Amino acid sequence: MIPESFVQELLARVDVADVVGRYVQLKKGGANLLGLCPFHNEKSPSFTVSPTKQFYHCFGCGAHGSAITFLMEHTGASFPEAVRSLAAGVGMTVPEAPRSPQSREASRRRKEEVSRHQLALESAQRFYLQSLKASQAAIRYLKDRGLSGEVAARFGLGWSGHDRRGLATVFNNYEDPLLVEAGLVVEADDGRRYDRFRERVMFPIRNARGHLIGFGGRVIGKGEPKYLNSPETPIFSKGQELYGLWEGRDAIRREGHVLVVEGYMDVVGLAQQGVENAVATLGTATTEQHIQKLLRVADKIVFSFDGDGAGRKAAWRALQTCLPLLRDDVSLRFLFLPSNHDPDSFVREHGAQAFRDTVAGAPALSRFMLDELAQRHNLNEAEGRAACVHEARPLLLQLPRETTLRVQIEREFAQQVKLTPEELAAHLEASEHAAREAEQWRNAARVPERHNKPSQAHYADDTHFEPVFDHFPTEPPGFMDDMDVGANTPGVSASGLSASASRVSGRAKAGGSPRSRTRAVTPLAKRLLRLLLAHPELVHALGDQQLETLARGPHLNMVRALIELIGSSGARHVGAVLQAADPESDLAEVLRSISTDVLTQTDLPEPMAEWNDAMHKVEVDVIRAEQSELIAAGLPDAVSRERYQLLTRRLAKLSGS
Repeated sequence: MIPESFVQELLARVDVADVVGRYVQLKKGGANLLGLCPFHNEKSPSFTVSPTKQFYHCFGCGAHGSAITFLMEHTGASFPEAVRSLAAGVGMTVPEAPRSPQSREASRRRKEEVSRHQLALESAQRFYLQSLKASQAAIRYLKDRGLSGEVAARFGLGWSGHDRRGLATVFNNYEDPLLVEAGLVVEADDGRRYDRFRERVMFPIRNARGHLIGFGGRVIGKGEPKYLNSPETPIFSKGQELYGLWEGRDAIRREGHVLVVEGYMDVVGLAQQGVENAVATLGTATTEQHIQKLLRVADKIVFSFDGDGAGRKAAWRALQTCLPLLRDDVSLRFLFLPSNHDPDSFVREHGAQAFRDTVAGAPALSRFMLDELAQRHNLNEAEGRAACVHEARPLLLQLPRETTLRVQIEREFAQQVKLTPEELAAHLEASEHAAREAEQWRNAARVPERHNKPSQAHYADDTHFEPVFDHFPTEPPGFMDDMDVGANTPGVSASGLSASASRVSGRAKAGGSPRSRTRAVTPLAKRLLRLLLAHPELVHALGDQQLETLARGPHLNMVRALIELIGSSGARHVGAVLQAADPESDLAEVLRSISTDVLTQTDLPEPMAEWNDAMHKVEVDVIRAEQSELIAAGLPDAVSRERYQLLTRRLAKLSGS
């Protein structure tokens, strides 16, 4: 594990403009640099790099991040690979955080296992390539499918041969357990071994970084199954990988969308006709991991299915997988070809341009969803409309709450079933509330002791974060000097943060707990977040009293989380803060949404004065909220009445300042 402190020191030394400039031609545009986005197809530059704030942002597709993020997204490097590459460029040596001997040994064994598997697969691939050259039957099959030698070579197509033990000529020890583990050889119950792939055209499967991780084979004569994949191995999982993603990465960026088809031959056949942005699942239904991987390379996904009943059922399953992952800045569409065509046959008969035109007219996910629901129920009668609402309810609840797309779909569906948008929203809210209560009861029954856990976070990898809120200097004299904010207030610790706020970092990469639905952010909270993101140094000027106010301020969870993140990570600029945030957290989602504002705003001459002004408003809100609570309780005793008077005097002082 690479220490967070090293990552932040590296980002302080590396210039994101230099890193991006190696891959993108940048031109001066005011305080920032502009260029054509490398993550989507565009003719006018919408990709901006900020040398002062040290991050990039595309106003077209929303891609953004630090120098590390750019290398990961653009080159396919892993996080450690990106860090080591940047560190080598500035003469830094990457330290490894102390790990137990058992952890080091497990890591060594894992790397060795991956290396051994990949070496075995590469040896088999060389054998398959050589076998294809010697097989007239396999070559004739590929030519009959319209494939040229150039395309076959580009995708690394091979031939497994007829021999049951053909790989015995490749591996000296055919009995090596590695060959079974890598999915190249099958061991029968009686101990006899034979090659998994025989009499099949071979399709090497590569991951997003171009590493060979498995194979697919298509039989060219009679035999079942028609398609056969490598089994699950330590380096290959069908539910996470997509055939053709590595080979089509440049075309996907160029075309601005990715086309998802059903088989390897569709991918290769389309590429032969000039449609090179297609990928295929590997004999499995579309998974969340597939969608997440695709959305990292394109903001538009078109799923292609057969137009028959089986194809529409598969499309419906894919739609359900997509719903929780929808965003306002992405487009998911569903293409249904005539029942007598697959993408390969369609493009061969009608041509690439006709296929592109068909893809361009593919219905949006929302249209497919609403039309499919309407076809399943009789919307001319109340019972049919009620049944339609019943089926649609779990689908609508999966849509991310914060998206405009959800609002649009709900309004259109409400009209379809003759409800007002308000009636449908109330119905969904009641269902969601009931589901939340049921989940709370299940959690309470499952883990009744969880409320007794210590307030400081301990993580699966034994990383321990000390609370950062106890180490800040005090602010200038006079700030709330006549009040004891937090006195006798349940849940507020000596440092001013509630126990829940002190657990903001939920993973070794700080930045908030994994999100289910992004929380709403008030205008005042957004103002504080913008200030902290643009000026992380403000965190080190905060004192206990301001932190106590933030701990009690309504709707400031994200602000507290950002302060915790900056304090624990040591981030010094916008790019470093974005890098430190857990990408799956609520906080990261909010930071992404405001990073555009931070990029375009001019630098404030006195950010601390702006911060103090915002905190002034926070304190007023805190006081008024506490006054309301005291009034609601009826001011039952002398202590309550005295507290109310103290709050009134403080409020008057703030109003006059």
